[in-house]
This record gives sequence, structure tokens and C-alpha cells, in this order.
Amino acid sequence: MKAIVARDFAPIEKLVYADWPEPEASGDIVVVEAEAIGVNYPDGLLVQGLYQSKPPTPFVPGMEVAGRVTAVGEKVKSVKIGDRVAAISSLGSYAEKVAAPERSVMKLPDGMDAADACALLCGYSTSHYALKQRGQLQPGETLCVLGASGATGIAAVQIGKVMGARVIGVASSEEKRKLAREAGADETLGYENLKDALKQATGGKGVDVAYDPVGGDAFDALSRSMGWGGRLLVIGFASGRIPQFPVNLALVKGYSVVGVFWGDFTRREPKAFQANMQELVGWYMEGKVKPLIEGTYPLADAARVLERIHSRGAVGKLVLRP
Repeated sequence: MKAIVARDFAPIEKLVYADWPEPEASGDIVVVEAEAIGVNYPDGLLVQGLYQSKPPTPFVPGMEVAGRVTAVGEKVKSVKIGDRVAAISSLGSYAEKVAAPERSVMKLPDGMDAADACALLCGYSTSHYALKQRGQLQPGETLCVLGASGATGIAAVQIGKVMGARVIGVASSEEKRKLAREAGADETLGYENLKDALKQATGGKGVDVAYDPVGGDAFDALSRSMGWGGRLLVIGFASGRIPQFPVNLALVKGYSVVGVFWGDFTRREPKAFQANMQELVGWYMEGKVKPLIEGTYPLADAARVLERIHSRGAVGKLVLRP
């Protein structure tokens, strides 16, 4: 089969479209023939050797896939050959066929688009975990979402509205801010003078929950814009700079800085993750959340698509198809 292969840790452009051994089903392994493959910012970090974990090389990157089951191991009970499913795997999804453990495979409801399913797996699930378990967002609170036009940002805006928050979306251009408003943001801001803009937007009260996948200067502004008892959620550092946090701000302003590591959550708390996914799928089927799929691209173009995400040029979700 064909796959995208990282022969060593190197710039994204060094990824190659090449032959790779087909996965086999044994034990609790499910093999899925890919219909849609989700592209995520951490995939690019992984292939460059910049992620929290470093797999042995060569490897096939990619964390999410949706398609049909073509083989199951002898211990698999919940799915069968022919079922449409979505699956998460730590590696291997940038391929025509993907192997995943049964615990990370879920059946797709009738009518669910494969690309939408991929978006729910990582992007929406990250935002849901961040706002529900880590941020404990409450109805009536003010949520500020940085990167509000990206895949996880749009998810955070939509989920924040479902959870009853007033949502302020922050994005770098008017076009991107328009997307955030269409996703449900009550108000949108740019990054310029963000501290002052947030003070005005909250009437001086400050932000209750902040969702930050950007880091850098934007984190610095957020850290001075939090309200008493607030929760500043650290998602990632798309700006390229990991900020240094002056801890005295947490002391005098009475708020918490909370790390969000979704990948470890799925492994450490699988039952909670499954419950979250059931809630997300329910919201999707009710029309309460709807991923923005910006475009679908051939699997062979994975490097170009990843580079676009890392240059912060993407809006919504980008998907590969074999």
C-alpha cells in the first residue's frame, strides 16, 4: 500500500509518498481502509522531532482515520468487517490502511461524513476535554478562544456556545474573524492590543476561561487579562514561542494556568474519553456542532498540507483522501 513516510526526523518537506507494509489484524487490532484522514498540527511537530514523544524511524505519521473495517483480530468484539468506523492511533494514519486497537475505534452513525468524523476525533475532542474537564466551563462565563478560525479553535467556539458561555473569538484577519462569528462567537477581536481589547470586552472583569493554542505574545496578553478564579488553558504554541509565565500574576489575580494534553488523557482515562466522544457525536447528530472542512487533498500531498497548517494559513479542518 501507499503511505506518507518520515524516514528520519526532518523538515516537513522531507516526507515521502512511498510503499509501506500493509497492517495485519491480530489480537485486539482493527484494520481500517481509509476514506478520510485528518491532518493535525502535532503531526508536523512529530515528523520534525519536536513533539513530546519520538517514535523510532522510519514511521508513518497521523492520528485519525475514518473508513471501513477490512480485518479484525480474534479478540475484537465491538466491530466487524464492513462497518464504517473512525479510529485514533498514535501513528500510522497517513496511509491507505490503518491499524488501531479496538478501544480507540468507534462505529459511525448513519449519515456521518468521514471527514467530519476525523474532525471530531482530535480537534473537537481536544477542545471538549479542555473546556469540560480542564476548564470546567460554566454557563454564563466568558470564554476567550485564540486561533478561533483554526480546526480546534472553531471547535472551541462551538462547544463553548453549547456549554452556555459567552464566547470571544480571537483571529488574525477579518476573514478569519468572520469564520469565528459564523461558528457562533458573540464577539471577535484581533491580536493587536489584545489586553486592552479584552478588558473592554469584559467590562474590566477579565476572562473566565481562556483557550490558547497559540502561545507567544498572545499568551502574554491573556495572562494579564484573566478574571478572578479564571482558568487559562495551555493547548499549544502555534506561534513558535513557548512563553515564560510570571507566576506572580496567578497569585495576585487569583487564576489558574492549566495544561491540556489530550493524547495522554485518551490513554489514562479511556472511559472518560469514550463518554466525551458519545456526547460530541450526539451534539453533531443534533446539529449543535458542525466541523468546517476547508478542503480535502490527495494523500500524496500530505507534506504540502501540513506545511500550510504550520504556516498558520489554514482555516477549519484539512483532510487527506487516498
